[in-house]
Amino acid sequence: MRHPLEGESVRDQVDTIVIGAGVAGLTAARLLAKAGRRVVVLEARDRVGGRVWTDRGDGLVTDLGASWIHGVTDSPVAAAAEAYGMPMVEFTVGGYQPDSRPIAYFDPDGVRLSDAAARRFADDIRAVDAALAGVVAASEPDASYRDVTEAALAAQAWDVERVQRVREFLEHRAEEQYGAWIEDLAAHGLDDDSIDGVEVVFPDGYDRLPARLAAGLDVRLEHIVSLVQWSADGVVVTTDQGAFSADTAVVTVPVGVLQSPEFVVEPPLPDAVAGALGRLEMNAFEKVFLRFPTKFWDDEVYAIRQQGPESRWWHSWYDLTDLHGTPTLLTFAAGPAARATRDWDQERVVESVLAQLRRLYGERVTRPSTVHVTAWQDDPFARGSYAYMTLGSTTADHDDLATPVGGVLHLAGEATWTDDPATVPAALYSGHRAASNILGRGIPIDEVWAD
Repeated sequence: MRHPLEGESVRDQVDTIVIGAGVAGLTAARLLAKAGRRVVVLEARDRVGGRVWTDRGDGLVTDLGASWIHGVTDSPVAAAAEAYGMPMVEFTVGGYQPDSRPIAYFDPDGVRLSDAAARRFADDIRAVDAALAGVVAASEPDASYRDVTEAALAAQAWDVERVQRVREFLEHRAEEQYGAWIEDLAAHGLDDDSIDGVEVVFPDGYDRLPARLAAGLDVRLEHIVSLVQWSADGVVVTTDQGAFSADTAVVTVPVGVLQSPEFVVEPPLPDAVAGALGRLEMNAFEKVFLRFPTKFWDDEVYAIRQQGPESRWWHSWYDLTDLHGTPTLLTFAAGPAARATRDWDQERVVESVLAQLRRLYGERVTRPSTVHVTAWQDDPFARGSYAYMTLGSTTADHDDLATPVGGVLHLAGEATWTDDPATVPAALYSGHRAASNILGRGIPIDEVWAD
């Protein structure tokens, strides 16, 4: 194997290089280090955690990246959080559920639906979802989620207005779950969406998890990797701080970075792996946190949702007040909304959101005292929030992306795990798998957080 730069000496020789100090990379590194391997973790940022990032700048805890455990039942992240003493508060999103939690629905004119009307609307959504499973199973390989939802809607024989309300909900669900427009998402992109157990958030911040996973590891921050060279003899990794060599490497950078010209793998990834990578895409998904001096929205309401043309961008707000006792609403710019507002300044985003809230609550709406708007699309070390399946993709693409390369290169991260991708558990499981593959033996998952 030639060195990456003519005449450059390799700075460190270790057993395994882990690229990326997110949950996947830290999990793999922790397990390998426990097994006695010499491991170095190379991280481009000045912090660990990757897309788990907690801001404490205003004295409050705001999870700008991952926020939830989507179902604590049998979740390794929930087990790790409990072992690490991380407080958890129940806040069940439920896969963009139509009801089961108190939701204030507003019709296209901005008038709140009666409880009976909201129940009828939720029943309509369930009827379409019941039809979707069969439609998805019979769909063409390159079918979009729009194609299958339209077929399921057509089977209901409803009037135009009734169909349109459910169509909007399905569009919003696709965007909020995957950060993609419904016509760009593979037909099976949502068909495995299920939640086992309640969902929880972390009042002290999700970043406590990667901080604990990183404890005791050799993590080199602000090391930007530009080149990964592999052969049967091992791996050489070039960074802006020098080169590192090892017998094996675990690459946990997001799909958007893997696809970028700034991150080169040489020789290129094999066709099976590269093909799977090419059928995945980073999404456009940003969070907008609004903290207010007083609460103006409905009491005892978990979420606020509006219907109709005005809901095209801002359609759902989640009440996070109970998390810290400060009146707080969270909404999302997802898919087209995230792309359209990408270059907006914060004030313009806030005014756009408040205009919709004023349709529903009038002059009661006050100016927020604190605002956080994320910018994952512009983050060079993420290039989006998480990956989704484009047209022609199948769920197998996630696992195919993790196929070991040449016995020395192992890809991990949320996009490489088929069951519930785009989540922190998927990242943790994928790091566990990479470590198991390198060691050539199974490892109990609880070794990740065991002392």
